Amino acid sequence: MSGYGPIGRLGAWTTEHFRVVATVWLIIAIGLGFFAPRVEHALSGAGWEATGSESVEVRNLVDQEFGGMSSSALMVVVHSDDSAFGDPAFDQTLRQAAAVLKGSDDVRGVVMPTRKSWVSADRHTAVIQAGAAADSNQMVHAADEIKDELAGLEAGSASVSLTGSSGMWSDFNQANKEAMMKSEVISWPVTLLILVLAFGSLVAAGLPLMLTILGLVAAAGSLYLGAQLFDISIWAMNFAMMFALALGIDYALFIVYRFRGALTSNPDTGHAIAETMDTAGKAVMFSGVTVLISLSAVLLVPSPAFRSMAIGVMLAVAFVLAASLTLLPGVLGKLGHRVNRLSLPWVHHGEHRSAGFAAWGERIWRRPLLFGVPALMVLLALCVPVLSLDTGMPSIKVVPDHDGSRVGYEQVAESFGPGAPGTLQVVAPADEAATAVRTIATDPGIAGAMVAGQSRDGHTLIAATPTVDPSDPALAATIDRLRDELPAGTLVGGAAAENHDLEAALGDTTAPAIAVVMTLGFLLLLVALRAPILAAIAVLTNLLAVGAAFGVAQLVFQQGHLSGLLGFESQGFLDAWAPVFFFAMVFAISMDYSVFLLSSAREHWEKSGDAKEALVGGLAHSGRVVFAAAGVMVAVFFTFALSGPLPPREMGIILGVAVLLDAALVRLLLLPVLMRLAGTRLWWIPTWIDRRLPKVSFGH
Repeated sequence: MSGYGPIGRLGAWTTEHFRVVATVWLIIAIGLGFFAPRVEHALSGAGWEATGSESVEVRNLVDQEFGGMSSSALMVVVHSDDSAFGDPAFDQTLRQAAAVLKGSDDVRGVVMPTRKSWVSADRHTAVIQAGAAADSNQMVHAADEIKDELAGLEAGSASVSLTGSSGMWSDFNQANKEAMMKSEVISWPVTLLILVLAFGSLVAAGLPLMLTILGLVAAAGSLYLGAQLFDISIWAMNFAMMFALALGIDYALFIVYRFRGALTSNPDTGHAIAETMDTAGKAVMFSGVTVLISLSAVLLVPSPAFRSMAIGVMLAVAFVLAASLTLLPGVLGKLGHRVNRLSLPWVHHGEHRSAGFAAWGERIWRRPLLFGVPALMVLLALCVPVLSLDTGMPSIKVVPDHDGSRVGYEQVAESFGPGAPGTLQVVAPADEAATAVRTIATDPGIAGAMVAGQSRDGHTLIAATPTVDPSDPALAATIDRLRDELPAGTLVGGAAAENHDLEAALGDTTAPAIAVVMTLGFLLLLVALRAPILAAIAVLTNLLAVGAAFGVAQLVFQQGHLSGLLGFESQGFLDAWAPVFFFAMVFAISMDYSVFLLSSAREHWEKSGDAKEALVGGLAHSGRVVFAAAGVMVAVFFTFALSGPLPPREMGIILGVAVLLDAALVRLLLLPVLMRLAGTRLWWIPTWIDRRLPKVSFGH
């Protein structure tokens, strides 16, 4: 296969050695697939912490020296309107709940409530504490195992609710899992319908599913094996599933469309595959690397949950990319013209060039400002709300109303004060304990403070109850103030402090992560397209689409617009992980589309040297793919906005709106307009850069 590049020759090789390729992938699927069903039970439910932070140090100290009564400890709230603490029926329920806790291997010790501690003034609410005998991740699993048994102890008007940080994450993860399953039930039929319409053939429409299933199975098995070595968040699997589906569809669309077109001009399947992979395959490779680079920026966040989520998505992307470059061309080579089997009646095969998008390109070329100015105005208007975007860590509102952790949380807040669910844990040297207690007690943000224990290692544990709810921004100021004013060697922790430290870490990481993503994205496009101006335009328009999506998110989730229609309760802010994590995901998807469109434009520029042909030809040969892929992604992402806890809804809205805006206003409108205005200057490259870049060509 002389005359083709490395990717083209690889595609031809997979066709000639299909049995070898199929065998290797079968071994991967079976080998990793053996572990895939176990992944859900191996992944962790916690990890939402800033590694190395003061609050994590406090949790470790309290676990070691104070019987595991850290933020990971289990809290069981017993409440009754009819009976009270001291009554036989109420006390019997307390003893039964304590017995359930003692029966767990993950509980170190149980502390019963007394009239002086964790019994409300009206005696209708009491709290049992169970020390953690394992790390925070295992304590979430412990909550999974006993919360239903505890809830089943309810007798008469008495209710038993497992709450605290471990209980909340247990309920949230369960609600999230149910929401994901519900979304899958909705999205899969819609996805299949769009795939059939996009490919025009049932046989071709099955190819993205092959890539998706392979990517998911391989990623799930890899995550299971990884979980044996270190903690991996259960959310890693959720995001891996989403990206495997999205990119499996994208890559299959681009390659299959090009293969059909190549077959019409070159009936020899081997040469058609080589030509396809030398052009579309090369674009897919750059797209996949771009996505991996964008997601790698999330690894800058010093949090096990975020890093493992990024790794999960990157694993899925890597497997889908590898299958797209090896297995997919092998299957297409085996199918040949049979890829068009079971076609829809109106489908004409081999129409790689879309007449409709060619006409759209001609209109943009004739009157660019007529289309470009309104698109730019809409995007800029949607970006304005970002200027007043507020973020915070998830409040109890992310948990469904009826779940035990939220019921118990609200009962504790009502009975012991709004800040009681976010009680701070202060660890002070024994000789500084008195001073620390006085400092805490006189702080305007603290409702009360008491010594909760003393360790043999010379530490005193102080419980400090804030005056405000844990999600109130004023609590962050209180934590910072205490850390500044308390004696040297005194540490402030607790679940609320852990959230505060993670939010601070996310805030410190956001700007560097965005800078890394944009810089590496620009450099990769520069290598691929060999056009600095075009690479810069692509990156900046990506940023515009992301900004508009976050502007919509501010209107919906911070201000609460459409909250009634979408069925959620606004927290008054966007979750703190959204800027860095969702930015990386949205930017990755946007770059995916950019590579498809601009690699096609580059191919036409190399052939013709004509700026108009580059624009029109690029749209004609990639517009339909971008449009179809975006349609599938929007359908998938918006299903997450219809059900489940608030964070998946945020994800669905932000990603869905971003893809919609990117495809409709940026990739297929504003970017072509800017290409038209730049003209031939778009493809200019300084000589000194040209000499140093590898020779990459998308033409054949």
